[in-house]
Parts: sequence; C-alpha cells; structure tokens
Amino acid sequence: MMRGVALMAIALVLAGCGQRRDLHPRENASLPPAPYGATATPTPAELLDPTTQQRPSRSDELLTESKARGDDPFALPPR
Repeated sequence: MMRGVALMAIALVLAGCGQRRDLHPRENASLPPAPYGATATPTPAELLDPTTQQRPSRSDELLTESKARGDDPFALPPR
C-alpha cells in the first residue's frame, strides 16, 4: 500500500515538472552555426519545426492501389 502511494507521488512530481514556456537560448549564448550550404542561421522555431523527412506524410491507400504481382524473369527456382 505504502509503495503504491510512493510511486503515485513520484509520478505526480515528475508529471508536474514539464516546461510551459517557449525555448530561448541562454544569456550570452548564441544559436548553433548555420548548416553547411545554408544562407542564414535558422531561428529557434525553425529548428524545432520537423521537416517532411523527419515526419513523412502517411499514405492510407494501401489496399485500393494494390496490383497483382507480375512475372519476375529473375526469380530462379532453388537448386
């Protein structure tokens, strides 16, 4: 019983320590240098925004676009 109460208290403490403000660089600290080939250093908001490569769009058309597999001339029988 006491162990469950302790675990619940730890869970509540950890759940309450999330950050609720915007992220900013520390005082007298600069942002990371611009990536190779970039013309400008990205802003903090641009660094936090995921690209399409990091979060690709999802395709739900799996069954409607399925086709019968054609004959494969390189599929050799086992020896």
